[in-house]
Amino acid sequence: MSSSLSDSTNREDLDSVAAAFNTKRGSPWQHAERGGKIRLFLLRFNWLAFVVPLLSITAGLAVWQFLTESQTQFILDFSNIPTPVNVFHSFRDAVVTAVYWRDIYWSMYRILVAFVLGSAIGVTVGVAMGYSNILKLVIAPYIEILRPIPAIAWVPMAILLWPTTEESIIFITFLGAVFPIVLNTWDGVRRVPNELVRAARSLGANRVNVLFHVVIPYAVPNITVGMALGMGSAWFALLAGEMISGRFGIGYFTWEAYQLIQYGNIIVGMLSIGILSAISTGSIYYLKRKLVPWAE
Repeated sequence: MSSSLSDSTNREDLDSVAAAFNTKRGSPWQHAERGGKIRLFLLRFNWLAFVVPLLSITAGLAVWQFLTESQTQFILDFSNIPTPVNVFHSFRDAVVTAVYWRDIYWSMYRILVAFVLGSAIGVTVGVAMGYSNILKLVIAPYIEILRPIPAIAWVPMAILLWPTTEESIIFITFLGAVFPIVLNTWDGVRRVPNELVRAARSLGANRVNVLFHVVIPYAVPNITVGMALGMGSAWFALLAGEMISGRFGIGYFTWEAYQLIQYGNIIVGMLSIGILSAISTGSIYYLKRKLVPWAE
């Protein structure tokens, strides 16, 4: 009996050691499960969406390198355009300077302030125009007249209207953002089916309840699209303001590089603008997928 008890104790000790070893190193089943998850991820990963853009960018860089190295002068003149390698060196030198990051900071600050103001005012005006025919008749003429005016044409007027250059640049950027948001919000609100409105009113909802519980939720997909378009237009307007009247910002960085004949930094500024614009616009679409997944 004592020997069977001893054998039982030894087996328990061995089982506890094996359990501790498997917990630390991972059991074969855990390894198999982990390997299965990796294989499932590789199978589900959309390789085409990754490989094709990568090949496209690689081909574009190769063409750029060929045209600049051969100094092609057919229709377009590539003799003064830096090669991708030279641009990479310029970018590497720029990112280690405080001036570059100062300009990035000021551009992002202006975009953030102008975009928040443009979103708040644009959504409010768009909802008002879509929800009230009287307000639409009052506001629409101003929208249609002011909307086609390019950002660069607003620069002299903005300088006259605002006491500081900083406020004038934010105002120009705001104008770039607000009109796409207004128009897309207006379109989203006026597309709300009458059946939904009548159903809500039949359940006792008043105009305010219908607005906040039916109209605005239905228009959210259009509003987010307008915000994404407004973000892109805001970057365009910001660069116009910074190049002409700014002292800081990535637009000023690009214009100063042109004046100082630093051609590599011109493309560094252009690429920085494109990357920042893509990130900010992509962030809006990401929030749209999270907040309104039914719109996908």
